Amino acid sequence: MSLAVPADLVDPLVLANRILYDQGVVDGLGHASVRHPTEPGVFLLSCNRAPGLVRRQDITCYDFDGNTLSDQKERPYLERFIHAEIYRERPDVMAVVHSHSPSVIPFAITHNALKPVFHMSGFLGEGSAHFEIREAGGNTDMLISSSYLGAALARSLGRHSCVLMRGHGSTVVGTSLQQVVYRAIYAEVNAKLQLGAQALGEITFLNAEEAQLSSDMNDGQLPRSWSLWVRRLGEIDLDR
Repeated sequence: MSLAVPADLVDPLVLANRILYDQGVVDGLGHASVRHPTEPGVFLLSCNRAPGLVRRQDITCYDFDGNTLSDQKERPYLERFIHAEIYRERPDVMAVVHSHSPSVIPFAITHNALKPVFHMSGFLGEGSAHFEIREAGGNTDMLISSSYLGAALARSLGRHSCVLMRGHGSTVVGTSLQQVVYRAIYAEVNAKLQLGAQALGEITFLNAEEAQLSSDMNDGQLPRSWSLWVRRLGEIDLDR
């Protein structure tokens, strides 16, 4: 028995994938998901499609064990367990983005945390978490391709909004699709600025209160940025 995909979440999730591609956060790889609003233990994610090409018919329901619940014949993403185990571990998380955005990678491979260098990245106030896959699975292909590795990643994320994955990329979480797309974009922006600032001298990061106040303010402005990002996509057919 297949589970129907909530119609009101299909277009936002398709747009989220295409925005992330347009903003250079993902390329042919990477993915975004959203928790099912009424079915416990279920989330929405595209089938195995490049983010910039995700269509309405690609959006699929999965359970927390990574099983396909929709009438979808296309194969799933190998790393759907990133999303499944974070949703299982963090009931507060409503949306997840996994990417390999280039400016974030240096922080992941050097165990340096991303910290907020300006008000747009206040969500990084606690710094980024770090995931070392060797500690969970020994030598691997670096991919989160099982529930076991997904659960280890979720534990490393803890209560943070961003976890860096050594030799791989990063995963960010949020309370909505708009918020998680914003965070994925500005995690990359912050990483680029932080890398540049390190060459100039000691960085004065936002303190905890500044970061929280900035994050709260930015959350109130999410529709403004989302509208711009959607407009940048131009006239698109979400069925093709």
